[in-house]
Amino acid sequence: MVEVVDEDGIVIDVVSRAEMRAGVLRHRSTYVAVVRPDDRLVVHRRADWKDINPGYWDIAFGGVAGVGESWPMAAERELAEEAGVVDVPLTDLGRGAYDAEDGHIVAALFLARTDKRIVPEDGEVVEIGEVPLSDLDAWARSHNVCGDSMALIAPFLRQLAATVPDEDAHRQGDRPIRPSSNSTESPSPDCSKNLNP
Repeated sequence: MVEVVDEDGIVIDVVSRAEMRAGVLRHRSTYVAVVRPDDRLVVHRRADWKDINPGYWDIAFGGVAGVGESWPMAAERELAEEAGVVDVPLTDLGRGAYDAEDGHIVAALFLARTDKRIVPEDGEVVEIGEVPLSDLDAWARSHNVCGDSMALIAPFLRQLAATVPDEDAHRQGDRPIRPSSNSTESPSPDCSKNLNP
């Protein structure tokens, strides 16, 4: 079940997820940007079976908050489910709102700084990659990227990028993520790893 909320995030109804999607009803969602100690953003591609933005790349992990679930609890749960990352401090970046044809969202935004391995567990994430914060906008122009994440959390990431020293002379493009031991795939040209071939 999902909480339907007003523009201030006040719960006005509780409906099924299917009803929320069909009616494009305003609901609560979390967004967690995962940034490495070397200021690279972890990006991921959504599974093709997702009901919103199937197959699109995303710059934040997260999703719909459960009924009665606090913002931090929802963010921690989504990060664990989608990325397999637990016990990582989350920096609360504040709240936001997204209103478009594909959804109406009251959002809580978080930042996780970690070098922990990303191990997607629930099948929602099929590829992962890492992008230097300073290259985020150029990367986004060359990929199909979820509009809500770009609208909500990209501004914080741009501010973060502005504080990162320029190391272009030492950087040689996106770092490939090595296939896991049970995979025979090589990294694709955009330096991603296919998790569910």
